[in-house]
Amino acid sequence: MKTTLKSIVLLTALFASNVNLFAGGGDSKHENTEEGFDAVKVIMHHIADAHEFHILDYVDDQGVEHPVSLPLPVILYTDGNLDVFMSSEFDHGHADVVRGDRTYRLDHGHITEIKSGLHPLDLSITKNVFSMFLSMVIILLIFITVGRSYRKGNGVPSGLASFIEPLVLFVRDDIAVPNIGKKADRFLPYLLTVFFFIWINNLIGLVPFFPGSSNLTGNISFTITLAIITFLITNLNGNKDYWKHIFATPGVPVWLAPIMIPVELMGIFAKPIALLIRLFANITAGHIIILSLISLIFIFKTVMIAPVSVGFVLFMNVLELLVAALQAYIFTLLSALFIGMAVAEHEHH
Repeated sequence: MKTTLKSIVLLTALFASNVNLFAGGGDSKHENTEEGFDAVKVIMHHIADAHEFHILDYVDDQGVEHPVSLPLPVILYTDGNLDVFMSSEFDHGHADVVRGDRTYRLDHGHITEIKSGLHPLDLSITKNVFSMFLSMVIILLIFITVGRSYRKGNGVPSGLASFIEPLVLFVRDDIAVPNIGKKADRFLPYLLTVFFFIWINNLIGLVPFFPGSSNLTGNISFTITLAIITFLITNLNGNKDYWKHIFATPGVPVWLAPIMIPVELMGIFAKPIALLIRLFANITAGHIIILSLISLIFIFKTVMIAPVSVGFVLFMNVLELLVAALQAYIFTLLSALFIGMAVAEHEHH
């Protein structure tokens, strides 16, 4: 009973923070203006990447609103010049930053060099990049700790290892081996990395305040990169039977080859596209639904709707905990399935 109460208190605190973040906005042009509350603009702002972690807004005695945020490093490459400074110099989009003969302006998350009107190569540590680095550190800490516990316990899992071992065995015995077969151990390191990397980043994205509040797995660039890695591993390891099935499909008349070959080639690219869209769409949709439910409070401008909104948000956040693990599982499963199709021997067809 005590554990349940603690969980409810923790969840309520999380959502209170989420509403606080939501009400502030954190953009250079506040969304909650005299013209009314623009829910679409607020939601799209919060699921987008940013050069800072917005924490809250406060109003001073004169009624002026001041945003509070944690700045991140801005790294820009322009015409052979590397400019490095903190995002706080933009003053949340109210100020331009001058570096030599170059002047940079931040507008809705995009940095422009004013004189040329071009976007410099942005190598900044944004929220999503920070989240990626954070997840890498967490994964290293987890598995270094697990490795040490195995050495101390002579191979007997204890502590954190007793939680991680079933997950590793699950990926190996229920995902890798059934779909890849004898060569499963060869691809197991990649599958384990993808599973834990996606899962941990999904969980970080559910935390509405620093060091969370990022939307890395809901970023199309991130999912494209993971899909391309799976695509390369699949096709670079494809055996002769795999390529023969594409360019000379068994049992298909020769006169159908001009039709079947393009179809099979399209299938090669359709697989990674399905991977990237599935992960991107599901994670992004979850964030949008939660923010939409919170926005009802500001749309109706009454606290009477708050219990309903918070209740549904509680439910959605608990559901998102399941989705976080489920999407990591699905991406890993499909990756194993595609790899298994490429490395399967002839007798498996």
